[in-house]
Amino acid sequence: MNFRKGRREDYPEINLIPFIDILLVIVIFLAVTTTYARFAELKINLPTSSAEQTPNQPKQIEVAVAENGRYQIDNTAVGIISVDELAALLQKAASSLNDPVVVINADAQATHQSVVNVMEAARRVGLARITFATKTAP
Repeated sequence: MNFRKGRREDYPEINLIPFIDILLVIVIFLAVTTTYARFAELKINLPTSSAEQTPNQPKQIEVAVAENGRYQIDNTAVGIISVDELAALLQKAASSLNDPVVVINADAQATHQSVVNVMEAARRVGLARITFATKTAP
């Protein structure tokens, strides 16, 4: 007896709709939980600039920040000092000038805190005009 004579063999059917739904939920979960940090992508070199150099102004205070955190104000080395002492020296340098510009010459390897200390000291004594010196890109 052949019971399979009129019966066709059925192949298993794969339904893709639940599979697509599960993949969509996984993609949404990954998109929501992933953090995008751009800080790892930034590779910058701050001390170069392609802008034109401005002519030296006679009313400016030159502040140099070395790699090790030492300061120099108008060609006078002052070493590593606090923000209060730096503010006093900036006040002394600005006493004979009318609305001077503070020019910060920071080394490329100088810490950010050293530069911020100069900016804070300038703010404390009321010197609002601050600029940064850069070298032109070749």
